[in-house]
Amino acid sequence: MRSLERHRDVGAYALGVLNEAEAFRFEDHLMECPRCAADVTEFGPTTRQLLLYRRATPRFVHPMAQPGPRLLDRLLGEIATRHRARRRRSLYVVAAAVVLAVAGPGIALSAEHTADSSEVAATDAKTGVWAQITTEDADYGSAVKLTVKDGAGPRSCQLVVVGRDGSEQTVTSWTVPDHDARPNTVQGGSAMHPDEIARYEVRTAGGDHLVTLDAG
Repeated sequence: MRSLERHRDVGAYALGVLNEAEAFRFEDHLMECPRCAADVTEFGPTTRQLLLYRRATPRFVHPMAQPGPRLLDRLLGEIATRHRARRRRSLYVVAAAVVLAVAGPGIALSAEHTADSSEVAATDAKTGVWAQITTEDADYGSAVKLTVKDGAGPRSCQLVVVGRDGSEQTVTSWTVPDHDARPNTVQGGSAMHPDEIARYEVRTAGGDHLVTLDAG
């Protein structure tokens, strides 16, 4: 396959429609092509939206089926309910901050676990890769921010979330510069909510393990 043709496979690879052999060949190309690695990351939001649509659509629904007249009302009602719940959680956090301010410095509040977000960090003793992940609950699942230190570049990497049911989703991907151990921050999203995630795994584009972070 010529280089230009491999560039054109970015969308198919990001959407997971390449067969196993084609995906393997494209991942070899991805290791040496920062342009394609960046393009794969840009396809992340589209991939997540398609995944959410697939999960929200029962298998028995015909693709040409028309929505019922009350479907929009039900969807808007559900969204309003979720927004009210998020506003209540925000008020609880504000109230807790006020209590702490009045109580004085004798009380400490950990920022690692709140009603909406959690933070974990780990270093792999074998690879030397350090990573820190902040996850926030969202209507669609989870918003994920990853900060990683990896001095073994250049190489293409990806963050994979593993659900408590054993399912896996690729959250985001990036390219590690040549022997650059400075922190690199990327963001992505998962259709899983935080309480559905068992662990996070940083891997190379070829699937080699770099570091694992337990969700707790």
